[in-house]
Amino acid sequence: MTEFSPAAKAIWNAAWEECPVECGNIIGTRRKQIAAALRAAADEVAPKDVNPSGDWTDKDEVRYQLLAIAAELESDQ
Repeated sequence: MTEFSPAAKAIWNAAWEECPVECGNIIGTRRKQIAAALRAAADEVAPKDVNPSGDWTDKDEVRYQLLAIAAELESDQ
């Protein structure tokens, strides 16, 4: 297998950390995996500002959209 970049590895790991050894509810598990991967992607691509300026940026919009999709997947279980 090819070595992943740190960003790709963080997303890969986040997705698989949500899969227990024995998956009873495969659909629920997949939703958790995808949501975890989206949250990791948001952290890698558009990290939360430690000292936000108060101005809404394109980066903030990307982060918001990724986290909104993750929340939607997690809430529909």
